[in-house]
Amino acid sequence: MKNPNTIPFLLFISFSFSFSVFSQSTSNSRNREHISIDKNWVFAFGHPFDTAKDFNTGTGYFSYLAKTTYGDGAAATDFDDRSWRKLDLPHDWAVEQGFSEKASYSHGFKNIGRLFPEASIGWYRKKITIPEEDLGRRIHIAFDGVFRNSTVWFNGHYLGNNPSGYLGFEYDVTDYVNYGGENTIAVRVDAMMEEGWFYEGAGIYRHVWLNKTSSLHVPADGTFVSTTKLNENTGELTSKVSVINEGSKFQNFKIIQTVYDNTGKSIATATIDNLNLRPMETKEFSAELAVTNPILWSVDNPYLHKMVTNIYVGTELVDTHTTTFGIRTLRFDANEGFFLNGKHLKIKGTNNHQDHAGVGVAMPDGLQDFRIAILKSFGSNAYRCSHNPPTPELLDACDRLGMVVIDETRLMGITNVQLGELKRMMLRDRNHPSIISWSIANEEWGVEGNIIGTRMARTMQDFAKTIDTTRGITAGISGNWDNGIATAVDVVGYNYIKHGGKETTDKHHREFPNLASWGTEEGSTFATRGIYFEDNEKQYKPAYDFPQSANAHSIEQGWKHYDSRAYLAGMFIWTGFDYRGEPTPYVWPATGSYFGMVDQCGFYKDDAWYLKAWWGSEPVLHLLPHWNWNGKEGQPIDVWAYSNCDEVELFLNKKSLGKKAMEKNGHLEWKVNYAPGTLEAIGFKNGKKTLTETVKTTFDAVAIGLQSNTKTIKANNVDIAMINVDTKDKSGLQVPISENEIAFIISGPGKIIGIGNGKPTSVEPDQFLETNAVINISNLKEKIVNSISETAETVDNLDVSNWDKAFKDSRDTIFGKKTKAVVYRTDFDLPENFKETKINLFYNSIGQSQSIYINGKLIANAIPENKKGDTFVLDKSNLRAGKNTIAIVAVPLIYRYKWGTVNTNPGTIQILTPAPAWKRTLFSGLAQVIVQSTGETGEITLTATSNGLKKAEIKINATKP
Repeated sequence: MKNPNTIPFLLFISFSFSFSVFSQSTSNSRNREHISIDKNWVFAFGHPFDTAKDFNTGTGYFSYLAKTTYGDGAAATDFDDRSWRKLDLPHDWAVEQGFSEKASYSHGFKNIGRLFPEASIGWYRKKITIPEEDLGRRIHIAFDGVFRNSTVWFNGHYLGNNPSGYLGFEYDVTDYVNYGGENTIAVRVDAMMEEGWFYEGAGIYRHVWLNKTSSLHVPADGTFVSTTKLNENTGELTSKVSVINEGSKFQNFKIIQTVYDNTGKSIATATIDNLNLRPMETKEFSAELAVTNPILWSVDNPYLHKMVTNIYVGTELVDTHTTTFGIRTLRFDANEGFFLNGKHLKIKGTNNHQDHAGVGVAMPDGLQDFRIAILKSFGSNAYRCSHNPPTPELLDACDRLGMVVIDETRLMGITNVQLGELKRMMLRDRNHPSIISWSIANEEWGVEGNIIGTRMARTMQDFAKTIDTTRGITAGISGNWDNGIATAVDVVGYNYIKHGGKETTDKHHREFPNLASWGTEEGSTFATRGIYFEDNEKQYKPAYDFPQSANAHSIEQGWKHYDSRAYLAGMFIWTGFDYRGEPTPYVWPATGSYFGMVDQCGFYKDDAWYLKAWWGSEPVLHLLPHWNWNGKEGQPIDVWAYSNCDEVELFLNKKSLGKKAMEKNGHLEWKVNYAPGTLEAIGFKNGKKTLTETVKTTFDAVAIGLQSNTKTIKANNVDIAMINVDTKDKSGLQVPISENEIAFIISGPGKIIGIGNGKPTSVEPDQFLETNAVINISNLKEKIVNSISETAETVDNLDVSNWDKAFKDSRDTIFGKKTKAVVYRTDFDLPENFKETKINLFYNSIGQSQSIYINGKLIANAIPENKKGDTFVLDKSNLRAGKNTIAIVAVPLIYRYKWGTVNTNPGTIQILTPAPAWKRTLFSGLAQVIVQSTGETGEITLTATSNGLKKAEIKINATKP
């Protein structure tokens, strides 16, 4: 009989990761290709309500919603985007913006949103070539995530709209493709509205893929591997696989599935034969497989297997789909907590958003690994995706590195919209071994404590169970635990112990003894890295582990509660990393949170050392604060020790200040009258000295220090190195209070993509980029002349006030017969610093033949009509700050039919201003630079300089992947 106090989840988990994740040039499979198309996009800002600034998209008589292939403006295939900014994905345009007190508090005061319409609509375009031999295959465009409200066109065809900024989406473009030629993708992104109350970024901030398959294939997210039985020596598996026939013929086929260990050895196989599908039919099939002596996935040994699914029509292999998975069991017990592979595992988790200093939400894949490794370094074994489905690469990192996960949908609800989003998340992520729970809600205050919440939670949980029965359903609930959502989910998530009243979680457990439970949020402490006295003028909170209020717990108080109760599976601290936005308890100019165990760069705050002592397995002894307190001589300083030693003795300048016993999950404190010199702590275990920690007063900084997390990166355009920046005194000690401004220069096959310092009030730029200003050549005036060789009307400083507005007369055959040539003129303004820029003219023909003059000087003579446009680099010696003139003498374009049109837009002038030097002020002695490969092999050199300090260099080798 099943124990009613236990919720069992025995499972064999897989995560979807295509075996053919190759570049277009290196793919070795014709039946399935998964091709990155992140490179070589162009970008420009549109506008939410000024149609001219939104490239007149959707203004045609027939809009893209009225007729297929009627994408107009920037959605049109032939739209001229040559003056747009060139960039690669992922891209977050919000992180590139400045700061303003008028901007959104929750989003870190970045200049986007309703008050900043000029920077809240973004357009992306890309051209791709699809070879003629792909005709007959299925072609899909897949987006992993766009923030937010994206509309996509392909070759002018409207594909659809996706409002969510967190879920991926995919469009079948097979029938729209220009095989053997050029194809155009256009994406409009509307970031005017926020989904969360935290920094969310803006743009195509996750990867984009071109997927090619046979007509008969496994669709996206079409596999799921689970266990039917796991014995001591055998794992019996059930593999579910969906197959779709998108061809026009009835198909007979078979499926062969093979399991491989991580050495590539085949360890199990199954065949499903005599299958068939009608055209456009989808079916799910299942197979049973047995693995002998399986190696289990765990947080300490994240061992991964692969399952290869092959589909054959006769003897022809038509599709290969590879799923990577980890074998493990999980179980939530209402009285004993959480079990992984039958062993008790106390959850030591953190909540995290998805941004990082310098790059916002457009994080390179390597940064996911970096961040998970930081969390694991202080003993964390669990990650809650707060409060949205994460990028797939985050889950891949958790799978590889061993970190269990709560995967959370963005919005609670029971309509097809919310349930559809929950389903998309679960189908996408259900095979990740790291995921142990699905979260359906977080702090839904309007319903979490009433019958409406109960009904909604039950509906969502029942729906989720139709997709996956192997994991528990949870929700983060901030009080109201006696009714509502807390009574309806598999695993109750407590958000903040004190919200439950005097008896906290114990009362709820007594009243609902069959419900498993854990702390989905705890802590919310305020701490500014390297700061130890409150300074409300500077908006700094001391880095000691203090509760934020009488209604909250410190990290230590929260952990003691959860660690001392077996029925609680564990807890998730709010938060692991600091994040941009929500700068509680301050307002402008605070731009980032204070909650993290580490700052936005990943630099440890002192709380991380507390967790390392009690969550980790290594001996730990850490002292705080630093010992640079000039001007506070003789004044008492709070000195704390975090350690898992039995006892700690503290010394100042070799004088003992006393030995104290360490309480489990506790810390030690001394009041020490400040004197410069050396604080020393000695840790004792079983009466023996085991650890020593010293903190010394430093001299002034004399040199810059640079340290990289790696000496080598792959020369693949995406790999990164994380560079820490500090200063050293004459003794080589790191100076913890340095605030020097450091400038950076990089050479070799690398580039800087972001920079930060972890300061929660920083309004320094995150990135230093080339600026791209575009001038539309508009407001033309015209005069009819006898020949395009005439030059009198092209001279500089000509009065054209009595000329006609250009194109006022229809360009019909009557006009063509009576008009031999037309002169068009207009002005454009250049900035004072134009000599520091590069200026391009992207010209679109407005004549059958035309000559172009800038400030009276001929730059193009009698050039023929070019429907692809002409490009000219303008000679700056012929330009000036302020007003300049362009004159075009043309044989006019004529349309043959009364419904015809001719081009009346002569193009744009692009002004490219070089990027300023990268620089950053140190905060509490530290800053961070993110360096990324540019694709070539060789030596990358990062040089750091600052007035009065010895410069530093660090070299990183970029090697062949």
